[in-house]
Amino acid sequence: MKGRQNVLIIGAGLCGSLLALRLGQRGYRVSVYEKRPDLRKTNISAGRSINLAFSNRGAKAMNMVGILDKVLPLCIPMNGRMLHDKEGKTIFSPYSGRENEYINSISRSELTALLMSEAEKHTNVSIYFNRQCESVDFEGTTAFFKDLETNSEFIEDADIIIATDGAGSVLRKDYFLSNKFLFSMSQEFLSHGYKELSILPTSNGDFKTYKNALHIWPRKDFMLIALPNLDGSFTVTLFLDFKNGTYNFKDLDSSEKITEFFKKEFPDALLLMPNLTDDFFKNPSSPLGTVKCSPWNYKGNTLLMGDAAHAIVPFYGQGMNASFEDVTVFDSILDRSLSSWEEVFETFEQERKRDTDAIAELALDNFNEMKDHVSNDIFRIKRDIEMILEKTFPERYSSKYSMVTFNENIGYREAMIKGRAQDKAILNLISDGKITSYQSPDILIDIIEKATNEVLEDDAIAKSLHK
Repeated sequence: MKGRQNVLIIGAGLCGSLLALRLGQRGYRVSVYEKRPDLRKTNISAGRSINLAFSNRGAKAMNMVGILDKVLPLCIPMNGRMLHDKEGKTIFSPYSGRENEYINSISRSELTALLMSEAEKHTNVSIYFNRQCESVDFEGTTAFFKDLETNSEFIEDADIIIATDGAGSVLRKDYFLSNKFLFSMSQEFLSHGYKELSILPTSNGDFKTYKNALHIWPRKDFMLIALPNLDGSFTVTLFLDFKNGTYNFKDLDSSEKITEFFKKEFPDALLLMPNLTDDFFKNPSSPLGTVKCSPWNYKGNTLLMGDAAHAIVPFYGQGMNASFEDVTVFDSILDRSLSSWEEVFETFEQERKRDTDAIAELALDNFNEMKDHVSNDIFRIKRDIEMILEKTFPERYSSKYSMVTFNENIGYREAMIKGRAQDKAILNLISDGKITSYQSPDILIDIIEKATNEVLEDDAIAKSLHK
């Protein structure tokens, strides 16, 4: 396993390119096959990018391969959420009470291009484009491809095959359809989809609204968000039900209806988007779903990684970060000098799956939080209290959001369990009138810690009773 073995990676997206770079650094011979053209040479955006939120788990992965200094110039810091109501009034809600904790808006294509270029600096790494994987023989460790430029077909073999080909993974489909071993898979879609829009820069190339925030227009049943880009534009995403509700993608079929919808629900955004209807009709309405499956590997021959193993909805800003963390966890397991690829793959899934299941749940939770709860008074009081505690006790207190987003040394599952208990405790204390944001932080933290521990104890007892 320590020799220069041949690794075949299917998919040159963010996860696949990072994996190729790291395995290349470790001395493996790596071949990456990507069905799309080289995005460094052609624009392949189709209104499906959803700007990425780069945070600590992603930064840890970039440090691992030694390129964080090249990634940071691609980032725009977002210190919190800028909430917009129907009258156009705004409230800024920081992500953390600690000044050094913020997320970053980054272009998917620019980051992917950087990872590809860094990977190709290694002579033992090759990336091939316009090569579509048609099927994988996971027993024979071979993959069947179609060259989209010549329309020819060919087979590639390797010592191991790792599929990082996203939510529509060919390898995962072949696992499912083969009936050669017990394979479980679930795929759940939201009734909501998304459509990508844009706020263009001013004629001088400046930002039309506040640059260093993730803008949210929460409307309970739907929402609009906007993330800044380096060129002064914002990538805007509308999350809306496909066919239910007063407004939905199915019924928004004319310029008049679209303009009426925005005028009523997002009037301040509409003023910044003279290109609204052009974007609306040009870009697709795309689905949002969660994919879970098991096992991720077959006998040390093949492995699923990233979205191919655990696709999630984008509402916690952790899809990319979770896929990058897959690579850091995989890399740490390679350091253990295990006896076989099968042992490596099995260990990887055992250590990783419970965390990826947890972030899938948290992402769905955050969907409801972003489109509804952020505009509720009790939620705002809770956030005010958490900001006070994080600022006053930076080493002692972290909100659920901070544990997930800013603490790369806490697993997603641990962050979910403790974070949910904290949330429940704080919301109950506020509802019962036992705490307010005006109380002394010293009093608040003692009350909240005690209540959180009681919730954790109750949950542990309830769990033991259901065993």
